[in-house]
Amino acid sequence: MNSQTLAGASSTRSNPLCRAFRPWCLLLLFLALSPVLGHAQKVQAQTPGAEPKPEPAVAAIFAAFDQYEVVGMPEAHGMKDIDDFLLSLIRNPVFPEKVNDIEVECGNSLYQGVLDRYIAGEDVPFAEVRKVWRNTTQVMCSTSGFFEQFFPLIRSINQKLPAEKRLRVLAGDPPIDWDQVKTVEDYRKFSNRDASIASVMEREVLSKHRKALMMFGTFHLLHGAPDAVSIYEKNYPNVTFVIADSGLFNTGSTASPENPFIGWQPGSLAKIRNTWIADLGINSFFPPPIMIDQDCKVKSEFPKEMQQNMGKIVDAILYLGPQDLRLKEQMPADIALDIDYMTELQRRESLTGFPGAKTRTLEEINRQIVNSASNPLLATPRPPDLKLFARNCLDRKNSNAGH
Repeated sequence: MNSQTLAGASSTRSNPLCRAFRPWCLLLLFLALSPVLGHAQKVQAQTPGAEPKPEPAVAAIFAAFDQYEVVGMPEAHGMKDIDDFLLSLIRNPVFPEKVNDIEVECGNSLYQGVLDRYIAGEDVPFAEVRKVWRNTTQVMCSTSGFFEQFFPLIRSINQKLPAEKRLRVLAGDPPIDWDQVKTVEDYRKFSNRDASIASVMEREVLSKHRKALMMFGTFHLLHGAPDAVSIYEKNYPNVTFVIADSGLFNTGSTASPENPFIGWQPGSLAKIRNTWIADLGINSFFPPPIMIDQDCKVKSEFPKEMQQNMGKIVDAILYLGPQDLRLKEQMPADIALDIDYMTELQRRESLTGFPGAKTRTLEEINRQIVNSASNPLLATPRPPDLKLFARNCLDRKNSNAGH
């Protein structure tokens, strides 16, 4: 078994279990929440540096396109507030004046031709085009209500634009064909997602001197980290403006004098260069990932190459409001009620090789979906049991050895 890494805020939200089992994934997202937040607030008081200056986020993003070829920011991953902000940004009439392309995490590059025809307004059956986001390496994408809205929205926007202004959507995920994936080894052939993302950016955007919005989990976007942006920055440095959401720093009470976002308006963006935020470590904003090695030893920490100050990996922070008032994205009913499709997602989950993966019955999945819908707020769950991760890993390893 290869070493497995569940990478913090971004990749844990992207885990194949996340959409059907959001509470489990949020356990990873907010791992060690209280000690990390407390540490961050103490660092704030001790760190010199200017105060960040929040400004209206939509205008700030459009201004960034005047200086950069690419703006990267988080999307979907079950966080409805980010979804709603992105839809508002894209619907703004200024957007097509600033942007040529949108590269998305939830897009299987195998279907780029189908996607191009659909986005251009051609007569493509919806059942055909939805393979673009339903058949990626990430089951998270397969159950996304956001992307069910996003692709038709871009198609509709394009129908109102002259040909030279129309947006193109680029699928960044590897070209996996799930009909041909029968084993864990088959699935792992498509595991190098960052290389695929970077390749699409270089070939379709940067080499053509176009402007692009990248919509990905944050941990695909960081400068100087083992991710997609850092891969193409070797050939195209200083062309990308990276935005992160406010993460753990926004989990305290708005009445607390230690909350750094008091006075910020929801929908604000602040550049962090030369501010006290830039001097904070990544742990101040994101919980460390759970990492499981080939011997099923579990630890929770960032890899050394990611243990950097925020100012080196991120350019700006997006603030969308108090964490305790944020909403989570619910699974669309047309997906939850499609028994054949949910059964196929179970099959895919079993082939991911994820150490904690465990096939549930459809009845169990439905119960979890209903329970999730009973509370629309993005709650902070209890931290996960690391011993349970180790035990699940050993069980899977022993099961594989028996075959």
